[in-house]
Amino acid sequence: MLQPNQTLFKQLYKTVQHNCHIADSVHAGDYTLCIYLLKMREFYRWEQQDTFSSKLESSQVGKWLKNRESLWEKLEEQDYALLSIDKHEFDPFDSNSINLKLAPHQLVYSGGLGINNRPHFFLAELEDHQQQDGYNLYIAGKEYARDMSAPPAMSIENNIFIRKESMRRLLWEKLETWRWNRPDNAIGRAFSCYPCEEDLDNALTEMTECELGNVLQHEIGEIEAGKLLGPDWESLLYSLPHSKVSIMLRAIRDHLADALVTLPVILEIQHPASLHFYFGNLNNMRKVLFPALNQAYDQWHQTGSIDELIDLASLSKKHWLDLCLKILEIKQADLKKKQQLIQDLIESHIL
Repeated sequence: MLQPNQTLFKQLYKTVQHNCHIADSVHAGDYTLCIYLLKMREFYRWEQQDTFSSKLESSQVGKWLKNRESLWEKLEEQDYALLSIDKHEFDPFDSNSINLKLAPHQLVYSGGLGINNRPHFFLAELEDHQQQDGYNLYIAGKEYARDMSAPPAMSIENNIFIRKESMRRLLWEKLETWRWNRPDNAIGRAFSCYPCEEDLDNALTEMTECELGNVLQHEIGEIEAGKLLGPDWESLLYSLPHSKVSIMLRAIRDHLADALVTLPVILEIQHPASLHFYFGNLNNMRKVLFPALNQAYDQWHQTGSIDELIDLASLSKKHWLDLCLKILEIKQADLKKKQQLIQDLIESHIL
């Protein structure tokens, strides 16, 4: 395992974290104040390597936050730096070439675009690398460099990156948020399947190992959806500003990915914790566009019958694919008119 005191690692870590800071300087304002403060508090915890049970001192977090925002002010106009490995320089978004160089060092790197075209970078310990069904699967362990928002999984072209440490931290953040009011909802039911109150660390570890499989299935679904929709879908999404329509498009694409892969796998296994967790993570737009799905979940929760969920998952595959293809057929030069046409079409196909 490459150690942090070695020259290659130190320079690589410095460059990747520098690019992470630049991405944060540009996109930190994408979040509401509440979400921003939550993410920064947990980012501080990660940097300080504090445990989840550690009590964070508000004064220390505040001082760190002020210094970080000052750093961002100096970086927000800078370009992302090239990564230098073995006397070769690489574009920070050329993950394929970079990972070929890093494989002998048991490291994994990713540079890609997430929601709202937000760049995400990370450098981590490589726990496993597999090639299957036409895609590369990278399992990342301990993370050495990352930005404030650390998605636990991303698919970039035919590469899938699964981040175990970020998944564990995401679960912790969701648990902390749920604990504010402890509502009787899907995410709370998922946590109740694990000993979170009695043995937090082991509960998070067990839940991470269980749910990473479902996260992987969603990313495989994303790749399969991409094959069906082609590059025109991504071109459409990137041509639109952040808006209600862009959120709608991402929601129906997610529904398609899950109908293709994620839901069939979850419904075949019928693991209660995973079912609760899946529905606990549906965002508001996905619920609005697919109310029948939550109704079927409620029926399963109340009666134990999963038949409606199985039927609905099968039906929804064709529904979401047909809707996506109809959207791609819309030809309108005026951007505002095009957005309205897309919104009208989606709202007329709520399932």
